[in-house]
Amino acid sequence: MKLTTVAEMRQIDKRAIEEIGIPEIVLMENAAREIYSALSSLLQGVANKRICIIAGVGNNGGDAFAAARHIVNAGGRPKVFVLGSQDRMSQSAAVNFNVICNMGIQVFQLQEQRDWDKLMAVLKTADGVLDGLLGTGFHGQLRESSAKLINIVNNAGVPILSIDVPSGVNAENGQVDSVAIQADATITLGEPKWGMLFAPGSVHCGHLLTDGIGIPSNLLNDSHIQQELLQEQDVKQWLVPRATDCHKGSCGRILVVAGSRGMTGAASLASLAALRMGAGIVTLACPASLNDILEVKLTEVMTLPLEDKGCGYLTLDNLAELLQKSADYDLLLIGPGLGRQATTGELVRALVTKVKKPVVLDADGIYAFREQGDLLANCNYPPVLTPHMGEMATLLGITVPELKEELLELARDAAKEYKAIMVIKSETTIVVYPDGMAYVANTGNPGMATAGCGDVLAGTIAGLYRQTVQDKSPLAGVYIHGRAGDLAYGTLGNCLLAHDIIDKLPEVAKELTK
Repeated sequence: MKLTTVAEMRQIDKRAIEEIGIPEIVLMENAAREIYSALSSLLQGVANKRICIIAGVGNNGGDAFAAARHIVNAGGRPKVFVLGSQDRMSQSAAVNFNVICNMGIQVFQLQEQRDWDKLMAVLKTADGVLDGLLGTGFHGQLRESSAKLINIVNNAGVPILSIDVPSGVNAENGQVDSVAIQADATITLGEPKWGMLFAPGSVHCGHLLTDGIGIPSNLLNDSHIQQELLQEQDVKQWLVPRATDCHKGSCGRILVVAGSRGMTGAASLASLAALRMGAGIVTLACPASLNDILEVKLTEVMTLPLEDKGCGYLTLDNLAELLQKSADYDLLLIGPGLGRQATTGELVRALVTKVKKPVVLDADGIYAFREQGDLLANCNYPPVLTPHMGEMATLLGITVPELKEELLELARDAAKEYKAIMVIKSETTIVVYPDGMAYVANTGNPGMATAGCGDVLAGTIAGLYRQTVQDKSPLAGVYIHGRAGDLAYGTLGNCLLAHDIIDKLPEVAKELTK
């Protein structure tokens, strides 16, 4: 499913009107019918229901005005509250505003205190609220009157349906400046907007519905739209069926370079996840002084102890052996629990840029490139980076709030500059390719906010290298990891551990091969 930016959706609307010849008022009417249907579903019918409609003077308000007519025709009892000057109404909104006035639907302009008192009185007995106050054009700070209206509606304790995006949510990045409508459901028009998949905006959306409102599908699926929602059917087509005559060497040979004193767990989790995901051979290259510990932790994973002179971490002295051993493997996973010593960072930078094999970089492997990200462009294959938001911000030399404000643009710039595939982890994980194509996953849950989950993701991606077409292992890995986390969350809730996700990987793999 395509996801649009606000500007892209605005351009699609414009093309539908100007190139295809669909009048704007027709699109508004199509939207109104779907809004009414969604509201009816939310409230289990609107007949004899008291509906409070809040509307602005733009096309979002126009959609709400048009929906009010359908509500009345179905036996509902709407009251409309308008915030904004009537002489600033958009042309199509004004048409539908005049229609509901001519129908005798009660309309109140929120100007004097008595109008606000009337709103609060109506909300006390309302069965539902339709939010048509602000649309996808909102960004920046709310006006005081808008914030006041949103707070009043949120505090009413009445089911709310938002039109296109909850008022107060920035549809570009999901950010909320001060307050936003807390919708029970949101019906977004055309295609879902990128920012609606990201917290806190995604939380404000409630149940997300989508309707194309009659816009031609070729416009909605235009190849120039470079954002997509990662879905199960996509992953199914990217997985390569295992041949009857396969052997462990043909299913993926993964060399994991990980671990340091105090962080053997990360190395263990990443290695085990790669093997559990179906890789045929996984070898963990680790500091020799930690080898005995890791051999106890891991049974099926082989180990490659590297001389560390008892210090418990790898150094630049290990480079030659790692480069030599890498010839026997398909892919290197570098970083989980590796440590942040200066010499370890030197090793990582040299290994990543010299090795003639694909690389997945996680955790301390990414940290090694802070303020030196341009070196990644020298890799022999596009590296896959799996940073969480903090690691990504550190890599770019900015703060996390700055990153969240322009996540898509900054991720695209980094992927292009570094010639890398960026897998940026948060409550909503995104995958961005060097050509600008961006994917977002809506699997995952709050229970996965626990140590080791990122290591499992890196291992899952690595383990899929020989089991997916082309360069799709990051996408398949993100989906499968999130889905496995959701299955674990179903029984363990917030008490799940990273190992529980590993245990669910086979169940997800089986789902995808049915």
